[in-house]
Amino acid sequence: MPWPQPVRYEIAEETRFGARRLNCFTARPGNVDHLLRGSAANDPKAEAIVDGDRRMAYAALNAAVDKVAGNLKILGLEQGDRLALLLANRAEFVIVVMAAARLGAISVPINIREQTPELDYILNHCGAKVLVHEAEIAPRLPGPDSLPLLQHRFVIGGEATPARPFAQLMTDHDLNLPELDFNEEDTAVILYTSGTTGRPKGARLTHLNIVHSVMHFDTCFELGEKERSLLVVPASHVTGLVAIIHTMLGLGGCIVMMRKFDAREFLALAASEKITTQILVPAMYNLCLLRADFSNYDLSAWRIGAFGGAPMPEDSINRLADALPDMTLLNTYGATETTSPTALMPLGHGLDHMDSVGQIVPCGYVLVMDDDGVPVAPGEAGEIWIGGPMVVPGYWDNEEATAREFSGGYWKSGDIGSLDAAGYLRIFDRKKDMINRGGYNIYSAEIENALSHHEGVVESAVIGVPDPVLGEKTHVFVCPKDDSLLEADVKTWCAERLADYKIPDFVTFLAKPLPRNANGKIVKRSLREIP
Repeated sequence: MPWPQPVRYEIAEETRFGARRLNCFTARPGNVDHLLRGSAANDPKAEAIVDGDRRMAYAALNAAVDKVAGNLKILGLEQGDRLALLLANRAEFVIVVMAAARLGAISVPINIREQTPELDYILNHCGAKVLVHEAEIAPRLPGPDSLPLLQHRFVIGGEATPARPFAQLMTDHDLNLPELDFNEEDTAVILYTSGTTGRPKGARLTHLNIVHSVMHFDTCFELGEKERSLLVVPASHVTGLVAIIHTMLGLGGCIVMMRKFDAREFLALAASEKITTQILVPAMYNLCLLRADFSNYDLSAWRIGAFGGAPMPEDSINRLADALPDMTLLNTYGATETTSPTALMPLGHGLDHMDSVGQIVPCGYVLVMDDDGVPVAPGEAGEIWIGGPMVVPGYWDNEEATAREFSGGYWKSGDIGSLDAAGYLRIFDRKKDMINRGGYNIYSAEIENALSHHEGVVESAVIGVPDPVLGEKTHVFVCPKDDSLLEADVKTWCAERLADYKIPDFVTFLAKPLPRNANGKIVKRSLREIP
């Protein structure tokens, strides 16, 4: 099904990544560096970054990127070399990522919550030549002997041996940096997946991938040139990096930095900075509803409110629509391997299709496949396979995982969903999280969504547990608002809303929040380890 709204850019088929026949936007920036260069040339005085009391126009940002790129070049960073970042949401993150792009180097943003073993693995696996990190992370960093390929370390926010101050990269130099001749299929960024099972995999985001994702957000959200978005999700995550940083830079918009999410502080900053478009995880919207009064803030500029990464309870959608009637709330669906968006909800379609994550982006393709790799009929459930110019070519130095998870130019997402005849995509569950109870398939999101409407439930997560008779039974972990909620209340609530075989067999109440990985996703593997 074609995208239901007008698409701003012409599309034509091209052969990319070997033999992939892909629909691509014909007139597009040639690489990630062009996103910044174009906006800086178009309006150098436009505001690019707000970081606390610091404000940078595009001319200043472009000049800072030139300084850092030149000094890195003097140190020997070449096209194709890897530069790792362990930085919070700050202006320097944008400067360093774009400096790497200007040199044709590959940036490797890493979540600052990672611990030493994962940092050791990622930095060695990608072969990082340069590392720029926060001072507070220094105690968790592997020592020089553990990272033989790492030649240079720079620190921000304090001192840390053996790193040098980041200020050294901001000094003037006489080096002339001509625009490089890029291959669009070159890797621009490596993003390591969260690694909920086994070692994390480094998805290779190319210049072609990132540019198409920026253009997808632009046309599908009907964005303008002076958009303003608040970066509160991690900059090292594909949403923060591509959906916010690269998209704002490509459109001449402004990135407002926020280090840590707090509902009241977020709404206050969104109001004062007149945020126009925003992407958050559903938990952040829910916390705003729970802890803040929207009437205390002037959010009239906020036009697009997107969410993704987890289902949004219908009750939350309705409450947000009441609190912010001028904002269009939109679902999004994507992954690191799809450089963020695969499906986006068309403007004005959300309230009529609350069970859907939207329609496939204009240049994208989706197949719904059975266990034998055969397409199913429209509306039937199967595994989501995703293709298009935004789908990465594979994983860094991991041919086995690339061969296992990619087929015929499609990435096999591991998500179970359906695509109806009208083009709306629905996601039911992760393939490995689907529960088979006595021959009946149960999608954990169904139970979790039902419980999200219970006033005594903060959040919940459902897993399957082995059963000698039925094969699996359902076990729900609930974070209650107080001690008054009982197991019988949970089961009765579900019984009134779900088929009898979907009523949880076991209920466990947790005193702490659900376990999450560094990117904020619930780690159901950890729930299986709770006695």
